Amino acid sequence: MDTNSQDARQKNETLTITVADADTTTTEPPVRHRWLLFKIDVFVLSFVCLQYWINYVDRIGFTNAYVSGMKNDLNLTGSQFTLAGTCFTIGYVVGMLPHNLALLVVPPRIWLSSCTLAWGLLTLGMSHAHSARDLCVLRFFQALFESCTFSGTHLILGAWYCPRELPLRSAIFTSSGLVGAIFSGFMQTAIAHELEGAGGMAGWRWLFIIDFCITVPVALYGLLCFPGMPDATSTGKFTLARHVFSKAELQYARRRLPPQEANSKLSWSVAPRVLRRWHIWVFSLAWILGGENLALASTSTFAIWLQNQDYSLSARNNYPAGIYAVGIVSTLASALYLSRVQRARHWHIAVVLAAVMTIVSALIWWRPLDPNVIFTSQYLGGIAYAGQAVFFAWANVVCHADLPERAIVLASMNMCSGAVNAWWIILFFDASTVPYFRKGCYALLATAIGSAIISIIIRILQIRESKNIANQLSTQISNDSSDDELEGHSDDEITYEIAYQDEHPNRYTKSILKSH
Repeated sequence: MDTNSQDARQKNETLTITVADADTTTTEPPVRHRWLLFKIDVFVLSFVCLQYWINYVDRIGFTNAYVSGMKNDLNLTGSQFTLAGTCFTIGYVVGMLPHNLALLVVPPRIWLSSCTLAWGLLTLGMSHAHSARDLCVLRFFQALFESCTFSGTHLILGAWYCPRELPLRSAIFTSSGLVGAIFSGFMQTAIAHELEGAGGMAGWRWLFIIDFCITVPVALYGLLCFPGMPDATSTGKFTLARHVFSKAELQYARRRLPPQEANSKLSWSVAPRVLRRWHIWVFSLAWILGGENLALASTSTFAIWLQNQDYSLSARNNYPAGIYAVGIVSTLASALYLSRVQRARHWHIAVVLAAVMTIVSALIWWRPLDPNVIFTSQYLGGIAYAGQAVFFAWANVVCHADLPERAIVLASMNMCSGAVNAWWIILFFDASTVPYFRKGCYALLATAIGSAIISIIIRILQIRESKNIANQLSTQISNDSSDDELEGHSDDEITYEIAYQDEHPNRYTKSILKSH
């Protein structure tokens, strides 16, 4: 920007009128923005990251146990392992929407902490499993409680963070789960060396016991320190949050976010309101495809391939950590791109992920027995984990004006993906198809291409919706504003100012420059 432009800005006064409250005068809130954001990160982000971390430690522990002795001890077949995974997916699907709706009614610190303790107890029960039937039952109920974590957290993050802050926090959150996956693999390796046979139990049983011992403190931390949503429940009795966040800070935390619609309450009108909009249908389809791009990694095909090729126990547990490491790097890189690059858009990342997963499917189909090719393709496939933060942050931004809709859309995305995944892994990624995974390669190719197409469609619909709302708000502001305020400014200028914020479709303001 040249000197003349800077001088011109200094000579002008910007008058901003928000549609939610056009008569409100702008005053500096009695809180420090950066200090509040720091406290939100410390108390909100820390708990959801710890919860998702232990969630993945418990979840991936099942696969690590399977390749570390559980398969032989319980006489399991590849199909039984896949069936247990399907039972987990069914439980995950059943629980998601009820959890998100419950978070609108029950204080999140109580609900999420209770669910964390419940799945910890079920993880402890895994250490006493003696048959495939035991595993299927425990995995179902374990998933039923675990399903509160992912979409529920995205709902909560969207209640605390602005659109420009959301991508990075979503990325940190999803990366914490991948860190848990890495941790679980190395922990199983250590347990196999140190605790195998201790107390007359196999090492894989000790893994579940130790997982439980780690889960309980996380649940207690959430109950005591997690503030939940920025409302009255944040200052409930017996919580540290009531001493950390003042009422003024909670009020400012709500006010700094895009305004919500007046009818955005949980009522019988929610269902027709949500179903007539495109958000739930298109975003759910998007994550069905994006979630199945993850099937290559989430079904532990690499660990099963390593076992099939007679790699050592430590290799089966440690080598897959590279996939999660790639997932962490790609997730954080995509978040930094969305947060720091001015013209960055969510669909840019989605198309890149689709292109990479197309290459991955081709590599595995081409040389399924070549270690160099398989290691490269499996690690490269870890980039699909970035889709978690991208698509859910995108839905959070688009649906922010309607809290119940946002809760339903986020749950529906994960729920629909899980519903498809329940039979998808059996049909295309069954453990018995190792080492070729031919059907899985074709399925991955289809979902990769499909996810790119649907991402572009979402972008088109988002722009169209932004323009429609911008036109409506432009007319409303013109009617509500005085003639003096609008003097010398055309409708096109006002409309452009509003429509330009298409990545933040619920933050519509009109800025008018008035000369002194």
